[in-house]
Amino acid sequence: MRMSFGQEMRMAQKQVLAPRMIQSMEILQLPVMALEERIEEEIQNNETLEVEEMGQEGPVAEMLVEQEPPAVERTVDEMPLIVDQDHANQADFERTYDWANEYPDSDDDRTRPSASQIEQAGDRYLDVMANMAERPETLCDHLHEQLSNYELTGAEREAADKVIYNLDANGYLPMPLEELVDADGGPDQLAHLEKALRVVQGMDPPGVGARDLKECLLLQIRHDTPNARALRRLVSEHLEDLAGNRLPLIEKKTGFTIEQIEQLREQLHEFKPKPGAVFTVPIVVPVKPDVYVDQMPDGTWKVRLEDIDLPNLRISPLYREMLMSPATDPATRDYIKRKINSAQWLIDAIEQRRATLLKTSQAIVDHQTRFLTEGPEAIEPLKMQQIADRIGMHVTTVSRAVDDKWLQTPRGLHALRKFFVGGTKGADGEEVAWDAVRMKLQEIIDAEPKDAPYSDDELVQELGKRGIVVARRTVTKYRKAMKIPSSRQRRDWKLVRTEAGLLPEGDDDAGVAEESDDEG
Repeated sequence: MRMSFGQEMRMAQKQVLAPRMIQSMEILQLPVMALEERIEEEIQNNETLEVEEMGQEGPVAEMLVEQEPPAVERTVDEMPLIVDQDHANQADFERTYDWANEYPDSDDDRTRPSASQIEQAGDRYLDVMANMAERPETLCDHLHEQLSNYELTGAEREAADKVIYNLDANGYLPMPLEELVDADGGPDQLAHLEKALRVVQGMDPPGVGARDLKECLLLQIRHDTPNARALRRLVSEHLEDLAGNRLPLIEKKTGFTIEQIEQLREQLHEFKPKPGAVFTVPIVVPVKPDVYVDQMPDGTWKVRLEDIDLPNLRISPLYREMLMSPATDPATRDYIKRKINSAQWLIDAIEQRRATLLKTSQAIVDHQTRFLTEGPEAIEPLKMQQIADRIGMHVTTVSRAVDDKWLQTPRGLHALRKFFVGGTKGADGEEVAWDAVRMKLQEIIDAEPKDAPYSDDELVQELGKRGIVVARRTVTKYRKAMKIPSSRQRRDWKLVRTEAGLLPEGDDDAGVAEESDDEG
């Protein structure tokens, strides 16, 4: 069946716009730092795209001033936002159909960089190298430095290297030595590996090279360690009972008194269950705010973009002039058209990103004003569909707009996704966000009697007194997720606060037995 003219046009429109719409979505999803890199890459690869200098004038610019796209104000009220996607596609299609249809993108568009571009890239590379922080010492570095002090044969040293390079970040050897034997190696490989492992296990930090927690703790008990014999017995035979706080059972089996067992446990708290972790440098990903929010004199909150590091892009007047010049040969004209088309789409995508991000962020802030005025405990339940309905966009567009984006508020820097939280009904029928429930749960546990901690059933009752109605299984799930021990463990164990939550003193959440909280 023959298609109508309108159907043919719509088919052509889809074929032309699909790659560009994908590019627009990609630009929308980029955080501001990644967008800076993308723009820099595009400038390097597209000579028709350039940064507009302040006060830049000239005969070519004057001639083309009417052809430049109008400047877009970056305020949330005046920023254009395309809601009707079909209408938006039609407008884009009418503007770019000729160039995009007659001169499609080519994978061969990229040209060799000029000498000045190479020089600029080299200068940037040298600046980065000059300002790069010195690499911190790793566990492998530390162990290899000690290895030079041992008299080993070539095969033994090779085996020690293999053991060291296979240690994980915590300093453990996560596989049996048999897996390190090469198929084409000699018959003495395993013996060399066993000796190498003993050498590594004698190095600093104590406990390195262990295969499990028990071996790690035993390696840290040296001949001059106080109570070494009793500690070895406790770790070798009763580590699981110790983690489960079954002290009477240990007393019965060992003959140690409860007081002695507690003293030995306190001594074990000084050991390191993850000896290699001290060499692990946490990777801190730099974060730059994409959106800022300020409180206005009338008490309302207004979002703004402050993308001062993003250059103002424009189409090069020189290449526009070449495009219009009769002296330009057809092949060059075709090439310039493709490049200008690509550059204009990038400029439009960046402006659309600004518009969408502002609209989305303002809608989120309007919903979460209590968070800004009262604090995290006042965060409101919010779904992405609510924001999508509010601003007239598809929920997937909202998801891309908030992905990896950060909002700078008077209460600190927060990921935009953080403001989307589920909730439950309070006693008064109002919705309460799950984050608020968790904060209230932590508050109740912090204030509970230390000699009679609340069971999960009692925690449910305490939350109910504060107008929060939740099921017991919900409290249990949150308590475990927050790494808060059961009521029995909280009663019997001396607790300290760590960044991970409440854990037994000296513990790093290793070897802690999971336990139900059925008793009060």
